Amino acid sequence: MNDAPKLPVRPMPAPGEAIFDRAPVLGTRGPCPPLVYDASPRTLRLRTLSFAAKRLVDMIHVSGLSQEEAHRRLRWRATVAPGGLDPRPAASPLQPELDAAVAAGRIAIAHDIAARSVAITWSDPAFGPAITGRAIAPPGYGGIVLGAAESLGFTPTAIPRALATEYWQEEAPEHAPPVLRHAAETFHGGAKGVYGLLVAAPRRILFERYGDEGHLDRATPSWSMTKSITATIIGRMVQLGWIRSVHDAALAPLWQDPRDTHAAITFDHLLRMRAGLAMPVFDGASTTLGFENSAVYQDGTDAFEAAQRNIVATQPGAVFRYVNAGPNVLGSVIRAEIERRGLPYPATLYELLVDRIGMSSYQHSADIAGNMIASGSGFATLRDYAKLGLLYVQDGVWEGERLLPEGWVDYAFAPSHGGTTYAASFRANTDGLFPDLPADTVWASGASDQRIFIFRRHGLVAVVTNETDHAMDLGRLNTFLATALAVF
Repeated sequence: MNDAPKLPVRPMPAPGEAIFDRAPVLGTRGPCPPLVYDASPRTLRLRTLSFAAKRLVDMIHVSGLSQEEAHRRLRWRATVAPGGLDPRPAASPLQPELDAAVAAGRIAIAHDIAARSVAITWSDPAFGPAITGRAIAPPGYGGIVLGAAESLGFTPTAIPRALATEYWQEEAPEHAPPVLRHAAETFHGGAKGVYGLLVAAPRRILFERYGDEGHLDRATPSWSMTKSITATIIGRMVQLGWIRSVHDAALAPLWQDPRDTHAAITFDHLLRMRAGLAMPVFDGASTTLGFENSAVYQDGTDAFEAAQRNIVATQPGAVFRYVNAGPNVLGSVIRAEIERRGLPYPATLYELLVDRIGMSSYQHSADIAGNMIASGSGFATLRDYAKLGLLYVQDGVWEGERLLPEGWVDYAFAPSHGGTTYAASFRANTDGLFPDLPADTVWASGASDQRIFIFRRHGLVAVVTNETDHAMDLGRLNTFLATALAVF
């Protein structure tokens, strides 16, 4: 036995976790790294200033208000960090500090009219160096948040737009029925920020009244009514065959790896705010989970990339949570589909929908990278907003041409599940928010009560637009709209 040959002793690797999935997936870069939301007080202050700067360039250089009127209408709002699945707080804990700084003159606003830009600086020795937030409004691109940056990450060029053609064959009568005129006067009396109120049928303006600083040629903010425009562009892409089905995976540019959890998200999930997208929120001491719905209007960043870098926090389809990330993922897909066909972006974006239906006043706001933000912050006149609603009143047909698939309007207007009135980027009156309106009333909805009401059975639409963060009496609006349905 002792003469048996000795076998060599082979060194063994140190024990460790097994390597898995070693084979690369061709054509992918792997799951995209998650975006972490910086909720430190200093960054929240920067976001607050950046949003205010955007509002000022929006009002002055997009809506065309005077500098004095824009300052009068501006409402200072401190940024609220994203919250979890519980309700978000109504106000930021930084609001008292912000109000005190404004009152004490520690916040300075600098306008560069030639550059169409605004810089707002907050100086307070209590939190260190001064903070400056910036925004700029190059012609045709809305108000763009720069944040702490001093210049854009792209070169704005003129965007070809279709020439406006006359659509309205009948103007609003000079004298509306007294009962409707009284309801409108009562509503306007309690809503000083309202730009205007309009009721229309196809080719006919039935009622039109403007408030302070409002008139028929003034483009005013949509905020999240833009989500309904983005959803309608998705419908156009289905009609054109660019997207096969809303129930297909929404394979955004950064979501190409089939091993990624984002691969389970469909267009339907994104349209209905059920994609489960959220982000880690770090406040300098701890990390929580947050569902974002304002950073896109406060951060000088690539909105489409930021949206795609949200993590999948809940099972797609399981939870309704209103966030801006979903529509901006849709925006990234829309841009990718346009450019994949060798077409110019953003001209083709306008050609797909708003120019096709004569919304010549409409313009998107861009981000610092040149993406046209898909979640909100578009601008148009009341008459052009009404055209979007009338496209739906006419079942997706415009001037005899079918622009949306058959059945799309039913799909877009159907609330997703019990417990929410949210449909496919529209809202429904199923909870009786407007108690005197039919339960099948649907509207495109934007912050500060911007709305395009669609009364499909009546063949009517109504539009109301309002200055951001100004109060509106929805009870009086309910009365006016119910009166309009009775009159017309």
